Amino acid sequence: MASAGVCVVVGVGPGIGQAVARRFGREGYSLGLIARKKESLAGFVETLATTKIKAKGFPADAESAPSLGDALKAVEHDLGSIDVLIYNAAVAKPGGPLEVGIEQLVREFRVNVGGALVCAQHVAAGMRHRHQGTILFTGGGLALSPWSPMSSLSIGKAGLRSLAITLNQDLKKDGVRVGTVTVNGIVKAGGGALDPDAIADTFWELHQQPADSGEVERVVA
Repeated sequence: MASAGVCVVVGVGPGIGQAVARRFGREGYSLGLIARKKESLAGFVETLATTKIKAKGFPADAESAPSLGDALKAVEHDLGSIDVLIYNAAVAKPGGPLEVGIEQLVREFRVNVGGALVCAQHVAAGMRHRHQGTILFTGGGLALSPWSPMSSLSIGKAGLRSLAITLNQDLKKDGVRVGTVTVNGIVKAGGGALDPDAIADTFWELHQQPADSGEVERVVA
């Protein structure tokens, strides 16, 4: 079967990231998985292979723009032009606004928002040229209801939501879908709408919407 295209998942983990990769893989997409640890990537590739889904891992540090850029270039070299970008990377460390230092805030912002910007900028030119493509982010309910004990992540998710909305304003006219799946609750297996596979279905549904549909955000809870 011919590939439906190339889907890259940045920040693959055992929850949402792996579920989204599996969902797009079932639809025929060639998968490029990006995460920091080679060993973890190998495990995710092997797990997907048990369901006859082929994927390839590309290690990168989401805090580093050059590292992400190199990984995305490697995906394009090995798999082809990127048709779908899913950004799922995040740092979730506790700390109130009077406790979090500026260095910690900036470092975590680089992952929570900066990495998404770097990846979106990398794929946007090709998608605009082809007049098609999808950029989706894993958002969080903290963007809607900030929580003091997780102040850095609250700031990050608010920034990520704004990035999705502004990217959509710039790219929808070129046929590029941009959106965020705002996960408002604790992700867990068997958790209804918060089950990783259910969240992955939401990503797929948002991906299928026309670029100019006006639907930039889906909130799952």
